[in-house]
Amino acid sequence: MQAETLWEQFIAGQPSPPERYEAWAFGASADELAKLVLEGKKTATASAYDLYAKVGEPLPKEGEYSVILDGAGEAVCIICTSKVYVVPFCEVSAVQAYREGEGDRSLAYWRKVHWDFFTRALAKQGLVFDENSKVVCEEFEVVYR
Repeated sequence: MQAETLWEQFIAGQPSPPERYEAWAFGASADELAKLVLEGKKTATASAYDLYAKVGEPLPKEGEYSVILDGAGEAVCIICTSKVYVVPFCEVSAVQAYREGEGDRSLAYWRKVHWDFFTRALAKQGLVFDENSKVVCEEFEVVYR
């Protein structure tokens, strides 16, 4: 299903529907991570702060809606961001790692996977990632399937 179609279905049942949304897929393993969202295991995500600054994109905000796409660009659900905060990579908590729902949900697993991902993503933009690089942490809830 296309993002626009899922969005239209969602807002049709709302007395005061939100006006806008973003459609996107998770950066690594889009299918697997979308599946974790649908299963209720993934209720958070993280991104590299420096990438927002590099491309001039605003940070996510509480109350924003997103249509989550799979690897083929098909809409799988709609989420609403409930919390956004920025911390250095070395201060990302075990709670955040668990909420992201990946691997064994441990902080050690989260750090390994995200260290590799952020290092590659920033290098493509000519940036360097280290322990003190800022990470944008988001929490969300599924509001429509």
